[in-house]
Amino acid sequence: MNQMNKLYNIAEVRFQNEFIIISVDGILLKTKISEISQRLSIASEKDNNEFSISPSGYGIHWPKIDEDISIDGLLSNQ
Repeated sequence: MNQMNKLYNIAEVRFQNEFIIISVDGILLKTKISEISQRLSIASEKDNNEFSISPSGYGIHWPKIDEDISIDGLLSNQ
């Protein structure tokens, strides 16, 4: 069986006031939620905290609000 290579190691995803903080490969990314996702910025705290990280580490998915964020996109905005 062919194993998928992991693009990124996402160790933490959390929200703090108007920011989303993500630990990617040992680097903390802190970004204003409103700058990356209108859906996340208006979602409830409960919905924001229900997410899954893709097995490849490519991105993060929030099923209740149907939102996806790619790590490549976040890194390119830093």
